[in-house]
Amino acid sequence: MKTFSFLVGCFLFFSCVSGREKIFTGSTPANHVIRNFLGISLADSIDFIRWKLSFDQTKYSLSANYGIGKPNTNGFIAGGKWARFSGELKKGKDIYWLTNGNRAIELAILNDEVLHLVNPGGSLMRGTAGWSYTLSIEKSSATNPLHFVPKKFILKDSMAYEGRTPCLDFADIQKGKDCYKLKWSIVLFADPTTNTPAGFRLRGTAVQHQSKTGTWVGGWTKSSTGNERIVYQLNLEEGKPLYFILPDENILLLTDNEGNLLVGNEDFSYTLNRKN
Repeated sequence: MKTFSFLVGCFLFFSCVSGREKIFTGSTPANHVIRNFLGISLADSIDFIRWKLSFDQTKYSLSANYGIGKPNTNGFIAGGKWARFSGELKKGKDIYWLTNGNRAIELAILNDEVLHLVNPGGSLMRGTAGWSYTLSIEKSSATNPLHFVPKKFILKDSMAYEGRTPCLDFADIQKGKDCYKLKWSIVLFADPTTNTPAGFRLRGTAVQHQSKTGTWVGGWTKSSTGNERIVYQLNLEEGKPLYFILPDENILLLTDNEGNLLVGNEDFSYTLNRKN
């Protein structure tokens, strides 16, 4: 009995890690779909939710810490509240389904190391200027190509994205300066009649809150799984290019120069969200 209790506790609180287990972390907003799945009252005041999600074949275990953020820290006032439970896991080609009693939620498998929460209608959840709905693997082992097939859509004449990411070797980041996060505001301009990129405007801590402009271009890239997508390149007059993909019009995913997704951490992903 003691042995059985130890194994159950180990699974629930992530102290045992098998070779088949994957652990994903991330911080997200708290829309009504997420609240319903986690059993959080709509009356609770929440800035964000920090997830730790473990997969092991047909089961998952979840530990979610949530509440009002404590100023000047990455934690919560009074430690926040917790939701902890486990349940059944089902996997499709590009999707995970998690069940919690009679409640369920979906996560798109963007690649082996990056997941994104999905709305009931099948679209990717759009986050806020503070947090996205992306979860990243806790220990990244290799560069993984995109699995998720982006939707084709017509570029709008003006598409604005915002968010916060981990630090990135880009543009005007000062060498030797401590960097916890970067704030981004990107407006993409395009010609909707030809569906081609035009210019952009960039602001944020990556460019020391200056307003930078330039051009952006895109070209088709094929992943190892055979899925094709457009990898866009944003060019500054000074500094390194910025690479990204648009899985749909509401989400912008930063990538490396090969179009591989960047893996975030428990606080921030490399996902920017379209402004309302």
